[in-house]
Amino acid sequence: MEDRTELSALGEFGLIERLNKDNKTQNESTVVSIGDDAAVLDYKDKQILVSTDAMAEGIHFDMVYTPLKHLGYKAAVSNFSDIYSMNGRPKQITIALSVSNRYSVEALEELYSGIRLACEKYGVDIIGGDTTSSASGMVISITVLGEGEKDKITRRSTAKENDLICVSGDLGAAYAGLLVLQREKATWKANPDMQPDLDSYDYVLERQLKPEAQKWLIDFFEKNGIVPTSMIDISDGLASEILHICNDSGVGCEIYMERLPIDYQTSRTLEEFQIPAETGALNGGEDYELLFTIDQKDYEKIKNNADIHIIGYIKDKNSGCKLVTPQNSTIDIKAQGWNHYNDM
Repeated sequence: MEDRTELSALGEFGLIERLNKDNKTQNESTVVSIGDDAAVLDYKDKQILVSTDAMAEGIHFDMVYTPLKHLGYKAAVSNFSDIYSMNGRPKQITIALSVSNRYSVEALEELYSGIRLACEKYGVDIIGGDTTSSASGMVISITVLGEGEKDKITRRSTAKENDLICVSGDLGAAYAGLLVLQREKATWKANPDMQPDLDSYDYVLERQLKPEAQKWLIDFFEKNGIVPTSMIDISDGLASEILHICNDSGVGCEIYMERLPIDYQTSRTLEEFQIPAETGALNGGEDYELLFTIDQKDYEKIKNNADIHIIGYIKDKNSGCKLVTPQNSTIDIKAQGWNHYNDM
């Protein structure tokens, strides 16, 4: 049996020192990191991007099927995605962690190992944070700081009529993975001796438990001289995100159902749950792909990239936001993705 160190054995400052003993900085903009009352950053001629995201046990993650290392990785990557969605680059994070004594020091070290792994992969520094006790469960809140060039930072409110609507990667896989995990949990609760058979769900499970942010797309934009006219990351479902862009930009849209990029394993998995693949792609969240619009003059620059999919066009506001079926009928797009307060 592995040794377990209680949180009370170290105290707050001992825990912080233990979790951050291997911390190393990777960015010149990090002047002072962990160890002082505040971090010191120097961004020189860049504009600073800041975003905060919180994940609560029982709401955003379930410890029955979520490995702590994967949880740490996902918590970090989901924050990086917010900066990439602004056409910027994440550089530093701070971590606020609230945990009950159900967790040991070793468990939190495993969580932090996932956060560090994500930071090493994406070139991000951990520069501070806070730990506190919780009456039950765990809450992770990460603030990410990034940088962007003033004339290239992309907002969700600047799409214009006739722009192409594009999406990176494929959609619905994270939702499909969540359905599988929830089904296996229900089966396990009914029969604790049951061993789950997850061999045929590797792709959708990885997309749910260990997603990636789309740094490659920001690199592609920079290399090819593309500045999207608007952009947002797909955390709450494609339908919800395109409505954000259209509402904030004062435009309408037309998206073609047959152009939605859906992986074969995603489609097959959703079929098991009797859910149309297009429904999963439109309303499933946590894909962390990027939804963006570009001027038609940039079409030649993206047309040969297999990981960029043109799924529709920006229209005038009076056209509304429509989904076009393969039969050429239109349906109003409605946001049916994740809403934190629906079931409260």
